[in-house]
Amino acid sequence: MKFRHQKQLTAAERSEIRLLWNREYPAKLNYASLADFDRYLDALPGQSHILMIDEVGRIRGWYFDFKRDGERWFAIIIDSALQEKGLGTQMLDLAKTNASELNGWVADHENDHKSNGEPYRSPLAFYLKNGFQQLPAIRLELDKLSAVKIRWRNE
Repeated sequence: MKFRHQKQLTAAERSEIRLLWNREYPAKLNYASLADFDRYLDALPGQSHILMIDEVGRIRGWYFDFKRDGERWFAIIIDSALQEKGLGTQMLDLAKTNASELNGWVADHENDHKSNGEPYRSPLAFYLKNGFQQLPAIRLELDKLSAVKIRWRNE
């Protein structure tokens, strides 16, 4: 696997990432069209991306961060076939080299399912293992997502 930093995504990369997103995130968060996914991304200022690319050039993981309300927020997706191999930690470590703080929303329950019907496993333990703090008093409760805020600070 190789990791590639970039500030913008090509149309082909956006398309491939949307498919990865729709496979790995809870089905309730899927984007029906590339146009919908593009609108989501285009609304987020100050983006930075890290792509995890396999030996045949496929995107197997994606990290991105952006500015929201004066804070740096992030999301990360790793192909489920490659999870628990240290690649997500490598990707986060790369991201941390350019950040003083990262914030995210994380499902802290096992109630959601992916589009293939498999349960969506909460990644909260992964983030805690990687130095993030859970902020239990700060929650996001939407029809599509129930999540707790996490934060990492370079201290």
